[in-house]
Amino acid sequence: MGRSARSPRKRTTLPRRMVLAAAALILGGGGLAAVNVYASASEGGTGRSGPAMQGMGQMRMLSTIDCPDVGNSLSTVPDAAKSRVDRQLAALDTQITDAYTKFADNKDRIQRDPALADSMVLSPLKQRRTDSIGQIADDSGQPDLKNKGLAACTMRAADAGSGSQDAGTGNGQGGGSDQQNAGQNGGATGQNAGAAGQNAASGPVRSDFVDIRSVRPNVSTPAPGGGASTGTFTSDCGRNQNGKRNPDNVIVAPGVSNGAHHMHDYVGNQATDAFSSDNDLANGGTSCRNQGDKSTYYWPVVRILNNGNDTDVNAAGGGKDKNVGKIQTPAQVTIALAGSPVSKVTAMPRFLRIITGDAKAFTNGNANANASWSCTGFENRQLKDKYPLCPQGSQVVRTFKFQSCWDGKNTDSANHRTHVAFADKRGACPAGFQAIPQLVQRIVYSLPAKAGAFAVDSFPEQLHKPVTDHGDFINVFSDQLMGKAVNCINTGRSCA
Repeated sequence: MGRSARSPRKRTTLPRRMVLAAAALILGGGGLAAVNVYASASEGGTGRSGPAMQGMGQMRMLSTIDCPDVGNSLSTVPDAAKSRVDRQLAALDTQITDAYTKFADNKDRIQRDPALADSMVLSPLKQRRTDSIGQIADDSGQPDLKNKGLAACTMRAADAGSGSQDAGTGNGQGGGSDQQNAGQNGGATGQNAGAAGQNAASGPVRSDFVDIRSVRPNVSTPAPGGGASTGTFTSDCGRNQNGKRNPDNVIVAPGVSNGAHHMHDYVGNQATDAFSSDNDLANGGTSCRNQGDKSTYYWPVVRILNNGNDTDVNAAGGGKDKNVGKIQTPAQVTIALAGSPVSKVTAMPRFLRIITGDAKAFTNGNANANASWSCTGFENRQLKDKYPLCPQGSQVVRTFKFQSCWDGKNTDSANHRTHVAFADKRGACPAGFQAIPQLVQRIVYSLPAKAGAFAVDSFPEQLHKPVTDHGDFINVFSDQLMGKAVNCINTGRSCA
């Protein structure tokens, strides 16, 4: 009698342990999500789901690969080693892309048997990354890179309904560190859509979109002080009507074809590709009306989805890297240089390179995410990790506000970030940095106001999340034109 009374409790032990083990895989064991085999199991045959079972039903399936960003760990690289390090960093991106493709092609099998994620994807990837990181460590003179655990990657769920902790976004001031959490209302729209079969291999999901009217105004601008530089200089470089595009990134992966694994729009310098030297850029043509501006301006393309594919559907950077859909030419592009609310600005050095935003922010986190999304007529509401759904008559707007403080010495840095910085909330530069004109890009599109209808190109494992948006800039102003721009800004005039 006693044995039969205890038996129902014993029968639940194994399923319960398996559920807890699956939860451990997701939450603390590398991010592997188990199949919901026990999500509907009943406790003790009573038909009531226990707490562990209910939690299992809410777990999200595997969606992508999460790898540490080795480039962000670089402090210095000797000039003689830069090309070798850049090639190895690009090789790491290719390795992740290859591994993600392996995962995407076998996603159903891995969902049924999560152990396959390690044998098919993660272990081979770790081996390749270990070799590349070892070479980067040796070439850069940073042997500690080998001991930082940078080679191991995990699988993770997209967790589409939650977004980032500071799901709002920002106006570009403060480099993403002073964001206003303005998307907390917007994040509620479509919260559960990701769970309803929307976790496609390449993204995005419905909950990546929000009605801009549900977002609270969140833009604040420092008031100019007595020493402010309040002028602007505008450069008309078109909107890429001639369709100059490639999947290269001459800043991050010079000398490497398809270094970005996504397609870029270019305006300005027409000689820009992975192999462009400073001399090539200086002698290149430009789409800018003022021929003294041969600067390179580029950003990931935006595509309309589920309405056919573009000519790159079978090409690197396009379909081969999970970027599909019709590329959209911007309806309007505005490029302007602005001043500082607390001081005069000094000229940018020629060939200064600046990246704003983070192409890997979905896996890296929001520390360097800075691009923002909005709608015409609602630009006091900016989104960082959501795409906006605009009301009738309104268009989608992407805004890039670049770093406006320079270290006074370097035109680039090992991680392509530390030679420039964002001003603080007041508009002041950090100690050791000086104010330069702030590049502000505003890009407008006519896009469908429907969740899932459009997306920005991305590295395939970044799932086309809006938080991964970013802009790149190489200054190739002539000295004369840069001098004119600085004078206009410092004297409070509007020039072009």
